[in-house]
Amino acid sequence: MAIYLTSLFGSASIGVYLLANERMLIVPKFVPVKKAEKMAEWLKVKLVHTNIGGSVLVGALACANSNGILLPHFVKDEEIKAIKSVFDGNIAIMETKKTAYGNMVLANDHGAIVDPRLKPSEIRRISDTLGVEAVPGEIAQLPYVGSLAVATNKGVLAHPLLKDSERKLLEEVLKVPVDVGTVNCGIPYVRTGLICNSHAAVAGSLTTGPEMFIIGHALGVVKEDE
Repeated sequence: MAIYLTSLFGSASIGVYLLANERMLIVPKFVPVKKAEKMAEWLKVKLVHTNIGGSVLVGALACANSNGILLPHFVKDEEIKAIKSVFDGNIAIMETKKTAYGNMVLANDHGAIVDPRLKPSEIRRISDTLGVEAVPGEIAQLPYVGSLAVATNKGVLAHPLLKDSERKLLEEVLKVPVDVGTVNCGIPYVRTGLICNSHAAVAGSLTTGPEMFIIGHALGVVKEDE
């Protein structure tokens, strides 16, 4: 169990491009296969090597837990087929103008916090697809919760300006401890530079030692020899 550092497309903002859950890692096509396979090996999951809607911004556009995945309306048939080849969970194509579900939903296998600007019908669809309760909420008084935190079945790491009431909601809904921190040398939008599951975390290459310590503690992925 460990934390790994990497970059993609010359950027430390790896969370914008990658999506991981307990069962799979989606990596854009333009990432070399060997590098994609190595990251899947770190996280102990199956690899899906595909774009979403032709875009490399997989982490921003899609959200998933072990039960299901939310995809934007412009996802392509061959991309859905690639996901289905390794993932037998629910697949929801969200037929709305909104597209950045990775930024709007924070989920693990216990619950989901969603952008409060979503319609009740959209929240119900998210809940049905992910197989968990979906509750509107904010982080640091901001609505795009998916970009402001990461959640696994072991813990949550959120924006440093998380309010006490927000922390309480996160803990109630996601049913894991919540901590705060940054990535990539001070970036508070945690998800932009971090992907994780119960096995490991992969952070952007600019992430510092103290940040890695906090990430490891929050997500339960500290190296066993530390």
